[in-house]
Amino acid sequence: MGSNLNMTRTPDCHFAAEARHNGSKMWVFTPDFAQVSKYADEWVAINAGQDGAWWMAVNHVLLTEFHHEKKTPYFLNYAKQYTDSPYLVELTEHDGKWQAGKLLRANRLKGYQGTENGDWKFLMWDTAENRPKMPMGSVGFRWGKEKGKWNLLMKDGVDGSAIDPALTFLGQGDAVVPVALNDFADGRTITRCVPIRRVQAANGETVTVTTVYDLLMAQYGVSRGLEGEYPASFDDDSQPYTPAWTEKYTGISRQVLIRFAREWATTAERTNGKCTVIIGAGINHWYHGNLMYRSAIHALMFCGCIGVNGGGLAHYVGQEKLAPGESWSAIAFGRDWFPAARLQNAPSWHYVHTDQWRYERDFTDYHTVPPANGNGSLAHGHTMDLQVRAVRSGWLPFYPQFQKNPLEVVKEAEAAGAKNDEAVVSYAVEQLKHGKLKFSVEDPDAPENWPRVWYIWRGNALMASAKGHEYFLKHYLGTHNNAISDDNLAEGSAREVKWHKNAPQGKMDLVVDLNFRMDTSALYSDIVLPAATWYEKADLNSTDMHSFIHPLSEAVPPAWESKSDWQIFRAIAKKFSELAEKHFPEPVKDLVASPLAHDTAAEIAQPDIKDWLRGEVEAIPGKTMPGLKVVTRDYK
Repeated sequence: MGSNLNMTRTPDCHFAAEARHNGSKMWVFTPDFAQVSKYADEWVAINAGQDGAWWMAVNHVLLTEFHHEKKTPYFLNYAKQYTDSPYLVELTEHDGKWQAGKLLRANRLKGYQGTENGDWKFLMWDTAENRPKMPMGSVGFRWGKEKGKWNLLMKDGVDGSAIDPALTFLGQGDAVVPVALNDFADGRTITRCVPIRRVQAANGETVTVTTVYDLLMAQYGVSRGLEGEYPASFDDDSQPYTPAWTEKYTGISRQVLIRFAREWATTAERTNGKCTVIIGAGINHWYHGNLMYRSAIHALMFCGCIGVNGGGLAHYVGQEKLAPGESWSAIAFGRDWFPAARLQNAPSWHYVHTDQWRYERDFTDYHTVPPANGNGSLAHGHTMDLQVRAVRSGWLPFYPQFQKNPLEVVKEAEAAGAKNDEAVVSYAVEQLKHGKLKFSVEDPDAPENWPRVWYIWRGNALMASAKGHEYFLKHYLGTHNNAISDDNLAEGSAREVKWHKNAPQGKMDLVVDLNFRMDTSALYSDIVLPAATWYEKADLNSTDMHSFIHPLSEAVPPAWESKSDWQIFRAIAKKFSELAEKHFPEPVKDLVASPLAHDTAAEIAQPDIKDWLRGEVEAIPGKTMPGLKVVTRDYK
């Protein structure tokens, strides 16, 4: 789906042909008869952008026939061991209907009340002892002081006793309650009954819980004999996710979909999960691509295909040439000043600085939003508002950091009496709390807050790597463009940023491209640094999809004035050091803001989403806001 193998994966496509020769069956989903269709055993001419509707109906069939009716042992055991299906979810009552809340935290219950990182450890219902237990493996164990318990062994994290988790409370629960679920396709709320249990919290409160699996069954419309707005059969087109429902979106008959789902599940059952989804840019690069990915991943999870040789999701998007991370980051981020590195996620950076946020309104102008989500919810407002909140909460980085030079912030702190790095950080926090120091993302169109020099390397950033090419041309370069919309649509919608009536154009003073191609970025650049090609230098080459590295050697010397990337970087660094003698004759102190990084203890810093700017929580660097670190830099 969304992948044209013999065009974009030409060197590897023979494996697909050989797999078919060996007996594998290939279904191809493309709205047009693309090149890859020649490899199809069955070509499904699905309507463009409707792959998600297809897979949701496939999942309805899988859960109905192979989970509920047939109870395929491999599928159920896989769901218990490798998915979050057995986890307990709190239900809360509103106006006679119940709604799903958070996963039940271990520290809510008496037996686990004092457990370390209890907000980040979750519970399952053990069928043997008929009570909730805390399995190992959740992120709370990852960052606990006690080691050796971050694994998928089905054992209790306190006493080590075995856990046989209940996937469902059907036929063994305390009651059945109506749960409100969202139907985004029709913009409505539907009510379906779900089996529940009631547990006693440490504070004496009775907590109503169900399993993730039971909620999944309800969301997908698998009735299992329960009451509510469940579909009557596969032919009921009035309820979401049935094969009949999906026809109006996909343009494909229910009979074809049911046959595909049965072939998929039967293959997975007989081979223990050897079903693969190849997915590519035709899905990935379009709106709601993430949801289409998730719908296919559900089918893989329901049939035990992930982590299986011959199964899983093959993400075929692009052939980015990766530099080995350790050696590259040492140079790119000045790791001799480690660990404070200014690494920015490119989509957010370009979305803000190319002013694309000015061309759209609130989420609710484009999407159906659940009625239970109030104005304080993340489902309300403007994308730019969430971007600002993410930066000040430490969820995302953004550079430039502040509306003034961070070197000057340190100087001001020292002038105000700061004697050490901790005092400098405290000064900056107080300035941010009182609005005297602001993040640049709060006013991205102010001249002091946008970037001036753009150095492009290893990508066609102005064309193929960019989404919204016309905005790059207009707001970065100030040149001819094909922007067809007004740049004032966000006025009154984006509330977290300062609004400028006239959007700036031509923000970049200098664009430099290190390239061996005269691509779009090179054509628009002020300076093109001629790079040696792969066969003119010693190099290591890999991609984001392979576990091997290509070592490349110099077959011929670089042509004319071209040089290897390393030689060019070295020449720039040498000249920079010479200039630093004049501009930075002495070491300087820099204040670096860094986001709460993944795969660090900062992952569990915020059990609740609270905003320090609104006084909901204290501003604590590295916990409720970005980490702040003073770095002494000697540029000579």
